[in-house]
Amino acid sequence: MYYDDHNPLHFHAKYAGDEALITIDTLDVIAGELPSRSLGLVYEWAGKHRAELREVWKRAKNLEPTGKIKPLE
Repeated sequence: MYYDDHNPLHFHAKYAGDEALITIDTLDVIAGELPSRSLGLVYEWAGKHRAELREVWKRAKNLEPTGKIKPLE
């Protein structure tokens, strides 16, 4: 996430030079693309951390440190 990012609530997922913007609420890809296997892993991770993603978004908008979210295990 970026401090000056636009709505809707979303995060950036990057893999091997590809990037996708994914909404937090619906997990829709709103821009870009990722390979299907990578996107599947992103969906799995985001589904487990949706509440944390919303909190990070709020902190970023308040220009507060965002911290880190655990990776997929």
